[in-house]
Amino acid sequence: MSISRQTLTIVIVTFKSEKVIDNCIKSISDNIKIIVVENSNNQKFKDTLEKKYRNVKCILSSSNLGMGSGNNLGLSYVKTDYALILNPDVILYENTISEIINESKKIESFAVLAPLSENEKYPNYKIKYENKKNINNLNPFKVKSVDGFAMLLNVKKINQINNFKNFKFFDENIFLYLENDDFCKRLVDHNEEIYVVPKSKINHLGGKAVSQKFSEEVELSRNWHWIWSKFYFNRKHKGYFFALINGLPTFFSAVLKYILYLIIFNPKKSKIYLQRAMGYLNAAIGRKSFFRPNIKI
Repeated sequence: MSISRQTLTIVIVTFKSEKVIDNCIKSISDNIKIIVVENSNNQKFKDTLEKKYRNVKCILSSSNLGMGSGNNLGLSYVKTDYALILNPDVILYENTISEIINESKKIESFAVLAPLSENEKYPNYKIKYENKKNINNLNPFKVKSVDGFAMLLNVKKINQINNFKNFKFFDENIFLYLENDDFCKRLVDHNEEIYVVPKSKINHLGGKAVSQKFSEEVELSRNWHWIWSKFYFNRKHKGYFFALINGLPTFFSAVLKYILYLIIFNPKKSKIYLQRAMGYLNAAIGRKSFFRPNIKI
């Protein structure tokens, strides 16, 4: 079955995203079903969204599951063959969906399609099969992986692959960062294909998904998880020794900067680099990604 507005559901994972979620939903046609997974027990948030938007179903996770587990939860409610995963700080254009539908007809088989992020300095894809110089800017092109803030999944196809059954698409050991890289790598390892669709564009605000009033706590969490997830990803796909050696320069740099910022009385910076060091150490000794921002849910 081909992609259409009737065979597509949009999944958005949120956490303290009240400031941006409205603009995201308003950019989506109201004849497309939207599932919002709120990583908290915020009943007011759920009631407000479902009352305001007739095409939205909001699920409360009751705890902060992170991006991968949150998306898996949302995907378990999807009844259509295709699902578009979005971050709440992504804005679609009027033709984003129609272009990805039209362009998908040019592709014989795919597991994932991704619209093109307009920020060219930070492309939302990694090339594997083509050299960047040879990419036709108009036609869909095959890639190694795409970022998780906007990816259209062939749910029916992926759910038939052994390692992805029962909507366990994303590795739930990963709380934040690289869950999309891991997902894409496992698909490519199964000879599945991932494409970017340049005619379908999005505006990703970046770093705006969580309210800025929680920015300090979120920044600490991001630094801890970036290092933890990088170690975990490398250990999973390249082995423990590679992960250990690969992460050592970052670890020693974090320790030195932590000490430096303590000496010059910059506690905000010192906390950030402490969390980077702790992310590495906890990953190295095999501890789970337990760190959470100190924010009431």
